[in-house]
Amino acid sequence: MEFTVLAPNGPVLLTPQVLGDERGFFLETFRQNEFESHCGPYTFVQDNHSKSRLGVLRGMHYQLVAPQGKLVRVTLGQVYDVVVDLRVSSPTFGKSFGALLDDQQRRMLWVPPGFAHGFIVTSPEAEFLYKCTAYYAPDDEHCLRWDDPALGIDWPLPASGPIVSAKDRQGLSFDACPKYR
Repeated sequence: MEFTVLAPNGPVLLTPQVLGDERGFFLETFRQNEFESHCGPYTFVQDNHSKSRLGVLRGMHYQLVAPQGKLVRVTLGQVYDVVVDLRVSSPTFGKSFGALLDDQQRRMLWVPPGFAHGFIVTSPEAEFLYKCTAYYAPDDEHCLRWDDPALGIDWPLPASGPIVSAKDRQGLSFDACPKYR
């Protein structure tokens, strides 16, 4: 596994070694000791799996009291995945980081606690899996506005615009959203 740090104490792009032949392929998607040495001493408590169609944009979500770290990957299709640093004390506070994740390169993204997270589907459909370091707490969930001009995220939007849930359309601006202290 290759680990590429995108920001100090921030997101890390993981590129697995894929072994393949005429029978198919094999790859290791997680190894605790390697993960800890490159990303930190986190334990995962919940796995999630979603399926979405072209143009669906989910995000930018985060939990404030029980922040979740997320190890995300795509097993079918392609998404553009984005994280925003909401840690006031961080040197990358307010900055966004994005990466294409797909079922061909099979890269994964580590999203540490303290980041808002979202993605848009750029293929006909996509299946998205993620491991979380804290349980989902609906009463603690917050949403940062995905299209806040202050963030300057260059989403690869379809000509018809994204498909966004009612909840995500109500996301708060960067200035107004609660931050990590």
